[in-house]
Amino acid sequence: MPNRIVEAYIGEYASGKSEVAVNRALDLARQNRKVNLVDLDIVEPCYTLRPIKKQLAEQNINVIAWETKETVGLGEAGNIIKPAARWALLNEGDVILDIGYGVEGSKTLNLLEGVDKEPNLRIYAVVNISRPMTSTVDEIVEYLKQLGNIHGIINNTHLGDETTPEIVQNGAKVVAEAAEVLQVPVIATTAERSVAEAIGKQDCMGNMVRPLDRFMPCTLW
Repeated sequence: MPNRIVEAYIGEYASGKSEVAVNRALDLARQNRKVNLVDLDIVEPCYTLRPIKKQLAEQNINVIAWETKETVGLGEAGNIIKPAARWALLNEGDVILDIGYGVEGSKTLNLLEGVDKEPNLRIYAVVNISRPMTSTVDEIVEYLKQLGNIHGIINNTHLGDETTPEIVQNGAKVVAEAAEVLQVPVIATTAERSVAEAIGKQDCMGNMVRPLDRFMPCTLW
């Protein structure tokens, strides 16, 4: 399917990968596209798509993720990849991959059948400069180099409920500089809907702004 969208979201812990992935899947579904959202966070899945799987399914998204009733134990149960996730790229329609954090998380992509032959795959690093390991240009560059090949960066700078447009815009400046060093594009700036509306359609660096509706605060497993 030459026109289908296949995106994998990687990055540092608490960068907002899952929130970005969920909102991207919802946005595509609202365009009447067939969407598969895959939970591939097997590194340290404190927050998973399990609690909102039914809610997202009601929005015409095929969520490939464990349900709590299917697993036993605590965190160790979440470290088992769901068999259907391994074959996710063979599904019809768009595929949005929510990957675990860090270098180990990015390696999860290698578990997917056909990933090396998927021409539409784009790997996007989600960056929050409020996080200690990605707070400066040098830190971002060094961190993202460790993650392997990426096709672009998403500025998702935030401080939770304390996020302001100024915080997001500062992130846009730092991420843009890091992107220039890495020679990859900035795909978008993402922010909670009210903050995004205050910023406008473009951030201070001219990048598209994508509003986010927050789902992950209620997904602590």
